Amino acid sequence: MSQVSRLDSSQAGFAEQLGKLLAYDNGTDEKINSAVAEILAAVRTRGDAAVVEYTNRFDRLSAPDMQALELPRAALHAALDGLNAEQRTALETAAERVRAYHERQVQESWSFTEADGTRLGQKVTPLDRVGLYVPGGKASYPSSVLMNAIPAKVAGVGELIMVTPTPGGERNPLVLAAAAVVGVDRVFTIGGAQAVAALAYGTQTLPQVDKIVGPGNAFVAEAKRRVFGTVGIDMIAGPSEVLIISDGTGNPDWVAMDLFAQAEHDEIAQSILLCPSAAFLDAVAASIEKLLPQMPRREIIAASLANRGALIKVADLDEACVIANRIAPEHLELAIEDAEPWIEKIRHAGAIFVGHCSVEALGDYCAGPNHVLPTMRSARFSSPLGVYDFQKRTSIIHMSRAGAAALAPVAATLAYGEGLQAHARSAEYRK
Repeated sequence: MSQVSRLDSSQAGFAEQLGKLLAYDNGTDEKINSAVAEILAAVRTRGDAAVVEYTNRFDRLSAPDMQALELPRAALHAALDGLNAEQRTALETAAERVRAYHERQVQESWSFTEADGTRLGQKVTPLDRVGLYVPGGKASYPSSVLMNAIPAKVAGVGELIMVTPTPGGERNPLVLAAAAVVGVDRVFTIGGAQAVAALAYGTQTLPQVDKIVGPGNAFVAEAKRRVFGTVGIDMIAGPSEVLIISDGTGNPDWVAMDLFAQAEHDEIAQSILLCPSAAFLDAVAASIEKLLPQMPRREIIAASLANRGALIKVADLDEACVIANRIAPEHLELAIEDAEPWIEKIRHAGAIFVGHCSVEALGDYCAGPNHVLPTMRSARFSSPLGVYDFQKRTSIIHMSRAGAAALAPVAATLAYGEGLQAHARSAEYRK
């Protein structure tokens, strides 16, 4: 059975205990660092040949060239057609909801004209080409395809290239079907650091992208970290997290299962419950003991709850919100009878799920908002993936003659103050 930590905010040393609970080292070990550096250098130097060599070695394939690793569109549509009716309907329904939500995020260009005729503005332009990394093989993450590809398509990205490994030649039909539903332009059956390198630097067959999005293992994460600057990336994601604030009115079985839903990701996922009712915390602990043996992934859940989970008694819901803002969780559930007023108390969270029925699992798949969310307290300064991540903004400055003449002395004075005489003279020429 799982041993979940029980903490109390009124006890001495609580702040230190909470700090230890939240602590997580997202660094990589030296073996991963050196392996990734070697792969990136090889792909940058040798292109297709290096990608094919690493792919054949790591995924146990015998592809003769890069062309053999690209899937035709027909293969994607064959995968979609091969789904049963329930799977296809679920995939298409989720895609429709995600698309409808993200269509509201589209930013438009704007400008305004000043009295002297000067026009200032901002031009919004979609990225030309984006790379989407999707785990493959036995792992099945069609939802990852939807959440990453749909906002890119809504933004107007010119070309979307998906890479997904096929270990032992095993293709995941749900992933390929999702690619067909969202209209991915090209798909290559490559993965790992070599796929990230190919997207970042380009090869003879696979063109360089402008940004790489999508989850992956430690090698993928380290590769994304290293190529940032050459291309953009979405984020370096940490373990999945859920924080539940309960007023004690809910069903303890529901809360326990919501904690499980994050814990089953892996042993380092984090599931935390804050509640002012000791009796309800006891009830949730009992539900955990009752329900855990029924779960197919019970060993992973138990390890996750023991390693990084906690049931925490707080003084009241106000204190729970203060603690939640310190944690800045990826997912925050307000399991509260009258939850709406408490939304304003939350300043830092990737996504807020309001009320007993707003379960985080719905957000993972089909509610509509993006499930790519900031982790490891980065919700303090970053946001969910969205259309805005696939659009860039360019400033427009069209000075009138009168406007340039009026601003030239201002610019020149500041430029001389900075010791930049050419800047000053350049402005003064326009007087």
